[in-house]
Amino acid sequence: MQHRGFLLLTLLALLALTSAVAKKKDKVKKGGPGSECAEWAWGPCTPSSKDCGVGFREGTCGAQTQRIRCRVPCNWKKEFGADCKYKFENWGACDGGTSTKVRQGTLKKARYNAQCQETIRVTKPCTPKTKAKAKAKKGKGKD
Repeated sequence: MQHRGFLLLTLLALLALTSAVAKKKDKVKKGGPGSECAEWAWGPCTPSSKDCGVGFREGTCGAQTQRIRCRVPCNWKKEFGADCKYKFENWGACDGGTSTKVRQGTLKKARYNAQCQETIRVTKPCTPKTKAKAKAKKGKGKD
């Protein structure tokens, strides 16, 4: 009977400890590193060199200012920013007049209180399907 009581007491202590650690992690995520402030306003991630890679993001809350490390992906679209995440539809058909394809994206997530457009349209050039490539593939199969 003593073993059950000890086991139960140990289990409750472990549960309380993990709960306290989880609450502490939530505070750090909301307010920034090591801060009690709740209303942080974060700026965009600014890469240290060129236009992508590791950089810093500045945040302010009242009189406090902090800088945290961040990373700008090298394939980000500058028109709508690295902190705006969109869910995109499939590419549309090629427009013969402009030789471009279009697709629309709907805002999925705005990180660090970024100001993002709800929907965006992006374009890219159509891929040329040349007859020379098709003929070269057919010619290899006949040898």
